[in-house]
Amino acid sequence: MTQMQPPLETSPSEPRNLPESAVPARGGPSMGRLVGVDLARALAVFGMYIVHIGPPLSATDGVASWVRYLADGHSSVLFATLAGFSLILIAGRRKPKTGLAGRQAKARIAIRAVVLLALGTALSMEYGDVIILAFYGVYFLLALPLVRLRARTLAMIAAGLAVVTPQLAFGLKSLLSESVQQSVNAYDPLEKLSDVGVLDLLLTGFYPTITWMPFVVAGMALARLDLSATTVQRRLAALGAALTVAAYGMSLLLAGKDALRSTAEGGKSSAGSEAASSASGFFDGQGSASELLSAGPHSGTTFDIIGSVGVAILVIVCATVLMDRLPLLHRLAKPIIAVGAMSLTAYVGHFVVQSAAGILTGESSQVSWGPVLTFILGAIVFAALWSRFFRRGPLEYLLNAATKPAKYIR
Repeated sequence: MTQMQPPLETSPSEPRNLPESAVPARGGPSMGRLVGVDLARALAVFGMYIVHIGPPLSATDGVASWVRYLADGHSSVLFATLAGFSLILIAGRRKPKTGLAGRQAKARIAIRAVVLLALGTALSMEYGDVIILAFYGVYFLLALPLVRLRARTLAMIAAGLAVVTPQLAFGLKSLLSESVQQSVNAYDPLEKLSDVGVLDLLLTGFYPTITWMPFVVAGMALARLDLSATTVQRRLAALGAALTVAAYGMSLLLAGKDALRSTAEGGKSSAGSEAASSASGFFDGQGSASELLSAGPHSGTTFDIIGSVGVAILVIVCATVLMDRLPLLHRLAKPIIAVGAMSLTAYVGHFVVQSAAGILTGESSQVSWGPVLTFILGAIVFAALWSRFFRRGPLEYLLNAATKPAKYIR
């Protein structure tokens, strides 16, 4: 997840009934864009289910192998990208909020960040360090200074981070000795609570902030655009395809046939595959610089980041186009869209239900697709029923309530 921001939303979805999302500004994006975003969130949720509950890649073949491979890493990246999108929904889509409204929007984001950090830490104590929510809290805090920037500026920042941060992370990890890590962790209350400390959140974890911020900033840039405009859709589709082909193609050319190899190929599933991806990549500080040329899921290289952003753009644009132009599909997809609208609930819920049902992960995981299909169907049914009576998901409601104090900011 990984197999990921994440995710959640390896992040919470901004409710569609809020003023900035429910009533499009004159000449601004249509509701189809937001429905498409919710559909993309639902796909990210289902991708997380596949990674956490589904069979390992080694136990699949044909189309099933492609589905399992695409879910590994890409689902959490899609979550992180959509998390950045949600920040702009709060801060003002086409026109950033300023003055009092701007300060209150930033306060809402900061409160969300603190809540997600606390919730992620609590969940990590029970379910391990594959939980992405605490990382989301850090992403949100670091993104605060960027919420008023234009799409072009945000895109340039995302591109710069994608080029620079993997090399910086590699250098820092090479210098970070085990004794230094132990010294830092000894004084880190988060590490003592959940084994996901400050170093994990920033550099050494499954979704290290240093190499995951490009996804968040890219999502913020997308949110500044009118995704309902045909011209924008075409340009973004071309951009997403170009980024995907160029990044993965160059990686294959420079690093050979194993450049895109998923760590799930080692036979691990869910948390196991995530752990493998974190431990086997160059971020363990023991790899060679040549691994910076790879682009496998969670390798954290420039090629991985650029290619994954390309895939995320394609998914978001395709979901938007489908919802805008195929009314029948839109109506049929409403139960799935409901999952995306309460993605925080769907994300946290699958860990709770998985634990309660005694479904094992890692090397002991089942090799059947039955459990993951059951979880997907269960999430769809729950979201469809809940949305008939409530405007927000259970956790989305609590998160929104937690941000209410922001209105007292002056």
